[in-house]
Amino acid sequence: MASRAHTVGVLVFDGMKMLDLSGPAEVFSEANRYGAEYRLSIVAVGGAPVRSSIGMSVPVDVEAAAADPFDTLLVVGGGDLLPAAPVDPALAATAKALAAGAERVASVCTGAFVLGAAGLLEGKRATTHWQHTAALARSCPLTRVEPDAIFVRDGSTYTSAGVTAGIDLALALVEQDHGPDLSRKIARSLVVYMQRAGGQSQFSASLQGPAPRTPVLRMIQDAVQADPTADHGLEALAARVRVSPRHLTRMFRAELDTTPMKYVELIRFDRAKALLDAGHNATEAASLSGFPSYESLRRAFARHLGLSPTQYQQRFATTTPTSRARTGR
Repeated sequence: MASRAHTVGVLVFDGMKMLDLSGPAEVFSEANRYGAEYRLSIVAVGGAPVRSSIGMSVPVDVEAAAADPFDTLLVVGGGDLLPAAPVDPALAATAKALAAGAERVASVCTGAFVLGAAGLLEGKRATTHWQHTAALARSCPLTRVEPDAIFVRDGSTYTSAGVTAGIDLALALVEQDHGPDLSRKIARSLVVYMQRAGGQSQFSASLQGPAPRTPVLRMIQDAVQADPTADHGLEALAARVRVSPRHLTRMFRAELDTTPMKYVELIRFDRAKALLDAGHNATEAASLSGFPSYESLRRAFARHLGLSPTQYQQRFATTTPTSRARTGR
């Protein structure tokens, strides 16, 4: 165990996600039960209590400007940290000041937007909740955003995906400080995985963002969604919208940064996930979503999620435990 206490400053603000605070806090508290010594302080601009996303008031231990340097600075997320509601300059400045005295800096979920606004992600790799990775990439053009990662470490900077990923992040921090044996004990005590199978794309919609702007591309999207089992090869798509295959490919590259065939696969892939969620078996899902075989569907799942269709269905079809899980066999 560490020879001294490890101080963790958690920067909070109005609208913060409660689980972004409580999840990592439980990990550090559990570590202390096994002999570690993490000391958490909740800090905020101005030092007044803040209101969480669930309406609960969160007391603050110290006003940020009066805080001593922390070993770790952890910035929580909140639903309002989006380009439509830019990060408060005072919050960004506070994060920058606290980070200057910290050995490492971390964020949970959209807390990455605070780090970005503070200039702490420039030239680094980072992630955030899958719904907001594109927005983070736009707001931080000098940052390499990794949309599928549960958490990302780049030097002494850590960022994590949405909400519960803060637990994964905290386990990684404990492992860095004390090794895998302690983090394994904590994971078992909290009934969570040391490392999740697959990235956060297994929770996301494959096709994100607004519909294509170009009428030709919208026509193709509508046609594939209306009947994913039809012939949607490159030649057939080009003929449908009366352009050459080469020109159609250029249009997809220019607006969507993908190819027509990859786009068709994503539409079919989302349809297959919906069918699996509805209770269809993998063979039925392949046929009804336009994949030529179960094997082609399996390969698509492996590419996009790192899971098989059956593994995906077992994770997301129901919250009811299997008989094996109930009996502990």
